[in-house]
Amino acid sequence: MITTATARIVLKKPEKEASPRSGSPEVRSTVEGVIADIRKRGDAAVREYSEKFDNWSPENFRLSEAELVEIIAQVPDQVIADIEFVQSQVRTMAERQMASLTDFEMETLPGVFLGQKNVPITAVGAYIPGGKYPLLASAHMTIVTAKVAGVGRIIAATPPINGKIPHATIAAMHMAGADEIYLLGGVQAVAAMVIGTETITPVNMIAGPGNAYVAEAKRQLFGEVGIDLFAGPTETLIVADEHADPFVVAVDLLSQAEHGPDSPAILITTSEKVGRAVITHIDEILVDMPTKGFAEPAWRDYGAVWVVANLDDAYVLADDYASEHVQILTENPREALDKMHHYGALFLGEGTCVSYGDKVIGTNHVLPTKGAARYTGGLWVGKYLRTVTYQEVKNQESSAFLGEICGRQSRVEYFEGHARSGDVRAAKYGDKTLAWTDHTFTA
Repeated sequence: MITTATARIVLKKPEKEASPRSGSPEVRSTVEGVIADIRKRGDAAVREYSEKFDNWSPENFRLSEAELVEIIAQVPDQVIADIEFVQSQVRTMAERQMASLTDFEMETLPGVFLGQKNVPITAVGAYIPGGKYPLLASAHMTIVTAKVAGVGRIIAATPPINGKIPHATIAAMHMAGADEIYLLGGVQAVAAMVIGTETITPVNMIAGPGNAYVAEAKRQLFGEVGIDLFAGPTETLIVADEHADPFVVAVDLLSQAEHGPDSPAILITTSEKVGRAVITHIDEILVDMPTKGFAEPAWRDYGAVWVVANLDDAYVLADDYASEHVQILTENPREALDKMHHYGALFLGEGTCVSYGDKVIGTNHVLPTKGAARYTGGLWVGKYLRTVTYQEVKNQESSAFLGEICGRQSRVEYFEGHARSGDVRAAKYGDKTLAWTDHTFTA
């Protein structure tokens, strides 16, 4: 809910309300039917939906080693080199995150040891979208990060594009370290990876973005498996002061609006002059923008320009949006690190941009949308880990001491069985008697 303030001026309002958090009734019903059918008929259902939705029905959806070699050989050398660079950036970031997650063991009482271990998920399915665009960057984000986390089995799926193989995307998936690669898209891909079929062994977690149907499939299957997060349309928000270059602001807003016709692009500025100039530049740029078909309706229907009294109010309003991407184009961009709280990722200063995060810089581009930034961050190496604990009591006196407290605390909660587990240790290792039995422990 966006709050209002008397000092705020709206230079451009969205023409439509943001799409709901969950899919439309039609999307929910369609996804539910596909999932149920795949549960019942397995590979046969997967094949039917792939042929229906993607016009794709090969003998085997999983690409063989020979097919991978043939596909990758068709990718230009410069593309391969760029993939290697970007994956090294993503890997470096993920490795640094991994290093920050340490196992530990401590002795809290004599002979009482408590510990923590970060254990990787054993099997992950990565979905790499390909409907409007071949999003090979999602392969870097989902697969490389899982590999660094130590996931033992990573399977990845991406759809054919107009009945053709997306060579560069397949190369990125293979180079990222996917153990199995399936040329399969949509709900049928997600459901097959989660439920399993005659030819696909199920996974324990699904990661990666996708369209409304993929997002709804993840929502419906969540609980049966883990997911990275619930993703909606790409969102971008820019906070700009009077020092910002309106042309740069306009280009950066449209760079994210081109993701799809329902992608919000928001500008919050302290300068009415900058705001009006940005609107003018956007109108001019859109005339011959190659992705105008997506960017223009996104800007028209969901774009907004706010003018606020000062940057403090700009940060408050930006926090209300809790946008996926927040770009800070101000004289002192690092101020936002202290003053903002709700965002998927921050992009500080004119030298960076959201597109860097999407494609090349190394931070993960799978980020929360639709206000989810209020309670979660994006995909990172920790999402592929389960933080588990263990306990060991080696000292009998400590066990007896804990047993007495366990007995008392459990009876406050009326858990007599719990209490008795404590009692027997207090009796066996200490000098306590068991009031509820005549059993005795021999020395």
